[in-house]
Amino acid sequence: MSRNIPIDVVDDGGGSMYVKERKVYPRDVSGPLSRLRVAAVVWLLGMFYLFPWLRWDGRQAVLFDLPARKFHVFGLTFWPQDFLFLALLLIIAALALFFFTALAGRLFCGYACPQTVWTEVFLWMERLTEGDRPHRMKLDAGPWTGEKILRKGAKHLLWAAFALWTGFTFVGFFTPITDLGARLSTLSWGGWETFWVLFYAFATWGNAGFLREQVCKYMCPYARFQSAMFDRNTLIIAYDPMRGEPRGPRKRGLASVLERARGLLDPRTAYDYVFRASKHPSAATQAAHAKGTITWDGDLGGEVQPLPKFGYEELGDCIDCTICVQVCPTGIDIRNGLQYECIACGACIDACNEVMDKMGYPKGLIRYSTQNAIDGKPTRVLRPRILVYGLLLAGFMVAWAVGVGTRSDLIVEALRDRNALYRETADGLVENAYTLKLVNKADDPRRFRLAIEGAPGLELRDNDDLVTVAAGAVVSVPVVVVARDGASGRNDIRFVVESEDGASREVVESSFFGPM
Repeated sequence: MSRNIPIDVVDDGGGSMYVKERKVYPRDVSGPLSRLRVAAVVWLLGMFYLFPWLRWDGRQAVLFDLPARKFHVFGLTFWPQDFLFLALLLIIAALALFFFTALAGRLFCGYACPQTVWTEVFLWMERLTEGDRPHRMKLDAGPWTGEKILRKGAKHLLWAAFALWTGFTFVGFFTPITDLGARLSTLSWGGWETFWVLFYAFATWGNAGFLREQVCKYMCPYARFQSAMFDRNTLIIAYDPMRGEPRGPRKRGLASVLERARGLLDPRTAYDYVFRASKHPSAATQAAHAKGTITWDGDLGGEVQPLPKFGYEELGDCIDCTICVQVCPTGIDIRNGLQYECIACGACIDACNEVMDKMGYPKGLIRYSTQNAIDGKPTRVLRPRILVYGLLLAGFMVAWAVGVGTRSDLIVEALRDRNALYRETADGLVENAYTLKLVNKADDPRRFRLAIEGAPGLELRDNDDLVTVAAGAVVSVPVVVVARDGASGRNDIRFVVESEDGASREVVESSFFGPM
């Protein structure tokens, strides 16, 4: 019996299940939210590119010195023993993400995400070299000419220079950036330094220059689990179908539905219009498709029936100009409802408000609102999950600040001699040997006094001198504890280490053993 399974070729025409996405050409837009996004980009990139060059107490203000296992942040030095503060900082970041997402959607994605921030800069350089949206689309669609090569070459030259500067700055957080820059002129970088500069530059160039919205849509996991933090009381960017539908072009002079007798539609009718429009591309949407903008048409299986014709008095406030789609950096149509690709940048709000101003209509057809508010239902922005996230976030932030502000600049560890439980001297005394490790986290040398507390009759042998520890140094001090009056069994003791000026004091518990 043959083990071969017969296979019938259904399609041998070389077709592919993969459909290449249309390139998104975001249109430039102005407005309050756009200016806020630009301010966020300038602030965040300013911190990234400026902090390595700042000086603080004679050293780089922000330096993650991995070989020395020290993190220097504006006068604060964090050691491996301070790992708790890093853990708390990560918890604070996660809670902040949960809090702001539950409160106002993907604000982090629209204003603070590195992918968004660097993409905005790369888009600015693209507009500078290739022009605005129509010029960029015409340039890409046209043949390769001298002008096209010049414009494309200038764009990639700016992209590459900015990406390399980004990689250089990134490595400058881990290697003193002035030293890194000085060694650049002599090409004396180490292998790992060169690798990370080029790797980070290539990642910036690829993600911000080419992948863009695809990083948000396919690579970032945040879009996948954000729905767990959304509910109908979350502030989102929403289109008001009760006011906007049915959409369509109209003559100037037609008043807003808020001023006409038609008024707002009931939600059932409005959402039915949205559903029908999303399944049938209008002429404006088809034109946007032809120009390269991504929109969602729904399932167009079978023959698409034409949309009904509406009289001017029946139309809503949406004129179907599709500018809200053209300005979207991910190419979605917010009129089809909230989609996971929406990064809450607010570009569609600014664009729609500008169109409403030109039409003489009230702003807010697309606005920040809750789904309940859009549907005319009661809404509660301050709800239990917001209060819980807020209280936890505030608590952890206070704990972190108090912990960092009150942490000691001295670390003491006590290690017992493992070779012998105890020793008996010739004069009948019992002694235990220890090694005290002193870590001076201060930026100047310090002197420390050693003492012991606990069971009576115990004292430190030869404890007359102060121990000097250099700045940022670790010193091992061998000490011997002697029982003058004899000791038996196990006894609790405490080593006390105090700085000469009395500013730092640490107590470490240990045990003293004698004959049973």
